[in-house]
Amino acid sequence: MYRRLSWAIAAAVLCSPRALHAQFTDPRTYSNSPVGFSQVELDYGYAKADASVDSSLVVDGAKLELNVGTLSYTRGFSLLRRLAWAQATVSLASLAGSLAGTSLSRSVTGTGDASLQLATLLTGGPALSVAEFTRYEPTTTCGLSLTITAPTGKYDADRLLNLGSDRWSFKPELAISHPFGSGRSWVVDAYFNLSFFTDNTTYHAREILRQEPLMGIEGHLSRSIGSSFVASLDTRYAFRGRTLVDGEDQNNSQQGFVLGSEAAWSPSSRSTITLLFAKALVHKNAPDYTGVGVKVTYGWGQAGS
Repeated sequence: MYRRLSWAIAAAVLCSPRALHAQFTDPRTYSNSPVGFSQVELDYGYAKADASVDSSLVVDGAKLELNVGTLSYTRGFSLLRRLAWAQATVSLASLAGSLAGTSLSRSVTGTGDASLQLATLLTGGPALSVAEFTRYEPTTTCGLSLTITAPTGKYDADRLLNLGSDRWSFKPELAISHPFGSGRSWVVDAYFNLSFFTDNTTYHAREILRQEPLMGIEGHLSRSIGSSFVASLDTRYAFRGRTLVDGEDQNNSQQGFVLGSEAAWSPSSRSTITLLFAKALVHKNAPDYTGVGVKVTYGWGQAGS
């Protein structure tokens, strides 16, 4: 049981820190904005989970509390006359866990895996300067992104507790964003993503973990209230993602449905403070958790002029 607890703790932070708000892509991510902007984002999230908050390992009876801080930098630019952006993210995590019915408990702190996202708007998002953007009429946009997560987190194959995943993941995403209503204050988003994983060849120090792609569908409905406040209702459904350990099928294909919400306030044109909440309502072989978070963003360059 000690090893099971250790594996659960080691696995719990292998997922993106954004698991704290259901691994959602933020609403309005694929709406158009002026090119040339830079943005720094600082996130803090807390999640309380039963079994796991990781998409590759669920251990019944594990009780986990996860604190994660992330730092992201985003830069917008023009690509083939379309808005595009790149975002780099690093994280630091602290996790405490116990196994129900026993006196076992463990905790670990360190760096998590880093990620890089590359994205562009395929339609409805011409690359515009600030002056040109003042005449832009919001319209339906279609976007595409690829998020690459690298095994840069703390990992030691000879130890049971690790914060890194020791494997790469690749998440392509196709998105549609449609503004509507009076003043285009409402926006509905639909995202379709697929996560691919390389093998972890040092799983449990000597085994090989293989995971089939994990599919995800997201829906977001958001509304602008005045010029400085946006609220959203967020949903995500994920399925498949079955794992094999040393070639042995674990028969653990997932079904997970998460409901969440965000409230964002912009005290100035350059800064935004966002509160987040998420809860797993369906979690068959999938993470069962409740999470809250806060993030602060600050932008500069043309977009913040």
